[in-house]
This record gives sequence, structure tokens and C-alpha cells, in this order.
Amino acid sequence: MRNILLRLAYDGTNYHGFQSQPEEHGRTIQRELERAWKKLFAEEIKVVTAGRTDTGVHAAGQVINFRSEARIPQEKIPKAMNSILAYDIRILEARDVSAKFNARRNAKWKRYDYRIDNGRIPDVFTRLYSLHVPVPLNVENMQIATSYLEGKHNFRAFAAAGSSAKSFVRTLYHCKVRQQGEQILVTCIGDAFLYNMVRIIVGTLVYIGLGKILPEDIPEIIGSRDRTRAGKTASAGGLTLSLVNYDGSKPSEIFADIEENHIEELLIY
Repeated sequence: MRNILLRLAYDGTNYHGFQSQPEEHGRTIQRELERAWKKLFAEEIKVVTAGRTDTGVHAAGQVINFRSEARIPQEKIPKAMNSILAYDIRILEARDVSAKFNARRNAKWKRYDYRIDNGRIPDVFTRLYSLHVPVPLNVENMQIATSYLEGKHNFRAFAAAGSSAKSFVRTLYHCKVRQQGEQILVTCIGDAFLYNMVRIIVGTLVYIGLGKILPEDIPEIIGSRDRTRAGKTASAGGLTLSLVNYDGSKPSEIFADIEENHIEELLIY
């Protein structure tokens, strides 16, 4: 029995998240992948994912693995799968991995990117992949706030209400806000993320950009562990899972847009 790893990208606009749901709830990425494999090889599989993206969330570097007895060479899997899948799901890479590999448990860190359209009139070409905020945001204050978010904290205030997580402690290696014209990019890189954590961080940063929250309020919000103290949950469409790392490389060694900082010392190898 092989253990196969797939790296994939998808536009989550037309899907009810990654994880399989009852059919009446709508299409999911997991169900589409499992159906495509069964159609190709008459084999039932159960995929393990690095991150269960929510309804409407996108991915540029999602990773899954599954057990299979199919004999197709690994290099031919992307072409075969892409011939069956809808055009908004693409298999980018396939390879055989160790029997012990688990896409979720073996991940060292993940990078999420969130796009904000801060123009007065929404850009028709990015409307499905960004949050439109027509009021000018104070990006400098948003950048100041990110320095308080980086590090190892109890992020309960930034988790969806009613979360069943056993622990709310996570390490955020990088939290960056960058602006190019009317587009603002929020990048979060961490060891793991709570349900809706990145979207709540973004919603809080938007409140700071609007002057509803001060950057210096972030430590108190974190310490309160109270979801109501943070900002609203930003919409799903602006969020993309950009990369899942397994070899323990520092983010600054992979991304030219990320500068090394002392927080990277917290990486566990």
C-alpha cells in the first residue's frame, strides 16, 4: 500500500470548504478529490489534509496524503487527476512518501495570505479574492499591531466562539502588513492556526486601520482570552493557504518577502 502526497491549488469560491460534508450542504474539495480518484482507479480513498479550509477559502499550496494500491507512476498522477477534476482544482505535484507521513501532523508551519482591496470602488478582477474596505485604512498602525501578535500566545481571543480546540496556544512566526497601491496584503506564518484565527486577526487589523482599536490594545486583547474583544471575522474570499512546510526551513529562507526575525528561533525541528 502506497502513501501518496499531493500538492494542490483551488479556488474555493464554489465549494463548501475542504472537508467532506453531507451532500445536501454542497460540494467540497475533499469529496471532489476522492471521487476523481475512484473514477480513475475504482478505489475508495480517504484523504488527510494539512488544513481544512473553510467555505470560500482558497489554496495555492494545500497538501494532502492518502493510502492507495494504484500502480500509476507518481509523475503521471497530476495529469490524470486534472483530466477528471473541475478547472478550479489543480493537482500541482504528486509523490510517494514514507508510510509514516501525515499531512497534518508532520507540518512544521503554514503560510496564509489575506488580501484587502482598499480602493473606493472594488476591483472587479479581485472581488472574489479580497475583502473590499472602501474607507482608507491606517496601514502604519496595522503594521505596529502585528508586532504584538507575533510570538507564542494563547490566541483564544482570536478563535471562533465555541471552538473545541484542546489548546489555544499557537506560535505566530510572522505577521506582516504590506501595501501596494490600493491593495493590502496580510501575511500570517505560524506552527498551526485555530478555527477562523487568520480571519479574526485580519478583522482586528481592519478595526485598527479604521481607528476602532489601538495597536497598543493587542496585548490586552490577547490576555483577555475573550473573543468579543477582537474584531469581526473577515470574509472568507480574501484568504489563501499559500504554503505548508515540512522540512523545517525558516520562512525567511523560502520567501524573499519575509525578513528573518527573532521569532523564527521558536521553530521546532
